[in-house]
Amino acid sequence: MSDSMRTPLARVRGLGSAQSGAGHWWRQRLTALALLVLGPWFVVLTLGLSHAGYAEAHATLAQPLDALLMIAFTAVMFWHAQLGLQVVVEDYVHTRWFALTLQIVIKFLAVLGALACALAVLRIALGS
Repeated sequence: MSDSMRTPLARVRGLGSAQSGAGHWWRQRLTALALLVLGPWFVVLTLGLSHAGYAEAHATLAQPLDALLMIAFTAVMFWHAQLGLQVVVEDYVHTRWFALTLQIVIKFLAVLGALACALAVLRIALGS
């Protein structure tokens, strides 16, 4: 049946909320909260190492707690960025195939960035 032959109720039925908005909203808020906790640690660490040499910076990041917090910070940062960019794409990209392609690329790059950061920190922490 063509869309012009349907009632207004039939046209909008099934086009409402996909019931995933609240979960996305909560994930974005929780990652923001985690960044509020991890961000000051990162700033203090970065400022403390700003005049340090390579060996001191390497030794600091090789400490288990600092390595763990750095991995957590970068993972949460990439996750939060991906969530924010997802909203931007959903709101401003109206071509369906292009929006889907952008979403895939953004998620791929976020995972790749988080894994690259984790690998770099683990290489420093494990001494290889």
